Amino acid sequence: MNTTQLMNWNGTTVVRMSAGGYEALVAYEIGCNVIRLRNNEKGMEFFRWSDSNTAEDIRQSAEVWGLPTLYLPNRFADGVLKTSDGTYHLPVNEKAPYNNHIHGFLHKRTFEVVEHSSDSNCAWVKTRYVYDENDEFFKYLPVKFTAEYTFTLSENGLEQNISFINNDSKVLPMSLASHTTINAPFVDGAKEEDIRLTVPVGKKCELNERCLPTENLKSLNMWDLEYKNGSKCPVLQVCDNDMYFGEETMLDGQPFHGVIAEDTASGIRMCYEVSDAYKFWIVWNDRGFNHYFCPEPMTAMIDAPNLKLPADISGYVEVKPGETYRAHSRFFAK
Repeated sequence: MNTTQLMNWNGTTVVRMSAGGYEALVAYEIGCNVIRLRNNEKGMEFFRWSDSNTAEDIRQSAEVWGLPTLYLPNRFADGVLKTSDGTYHLPVNEKAPYNNHIHGFLHKRTFEVVEHSSDSNCAWVKTRYVYDENDEFFKYLPVKFTAEYTFTLSENGLEQNISFINNDSKVLPMSLASHTTINAPFVDGAKEEDIRLTVPVGKKCELNERCLPTENLKSLNMWDLEYKNGSKCPVLQVCDNDMYFGEETMLDGQPFHGVIAEDTASGIRMCYEVSDAYKFWIVWNDRGFNHYFCPEPMTAMIDAPNLKLPADISGYVEVKPGETYRAHSRFFAK
């Protein structure tokens, strides 16, 4: 039976969804983070998860638990954000030698639940956050918008549909990412060394010592090709901000726009599909020995609006007044 219910989880109210052999916890009070996604039939724990966590633990480091959606993601040099009709100065919250603004604010905001329900096919949750002068970040980025997230759980896995609606007279700079934290191992009782990750990487984006793009696009070396051919173990070694243009790979003989993690001992695969809005992948694993890894889809390059690269290369988009920007992703087991 497919269900949704509001419940208290260690100090915050979440929506618990159950459908199609999956269950999920949507922590709408913590940036609308999906703090847990589990497939009980295959014994899979998709996201980094701990029963002993409290809501405050997640709030303190919301980027590295569950499925946090970031706006504005990654780094902006010296906090500067240039759009076609303005220049904004974001707080520099990444210390020297980086001196960047990092990860924005939306993943820590309290969303409202618009609707949660289920039928014989699926369970769903719709949430909303209205960004205006009541948000403390508005003094840095005075552009009004509404963010709407819809999560749908079914036998097809977890789908996330995201909409950003520009409610202002100015353009809304758009760069969106998910700092997706995958549990290692993600199969109950499995071994981390048996994980192999496939990422359909294209050209590599070279980063400087501040983790900002040099605008030099590099061909793939042997390290990078391990992502492409599916032989990369994404833990027990350091993967540190490897950033690439995203391409397509194959899943069961069909083109697939996303990443695939496999537990080679059992053959169980975790599939993470993203829409064409996501043009880049970054892989990061917090030095490799903390039992998680992050294949992060991004709609735009790090520092995209400030780069000299054309927008069709950097991925930077501006949402015009009254218009809506959309992105989609899906997690499922194979």
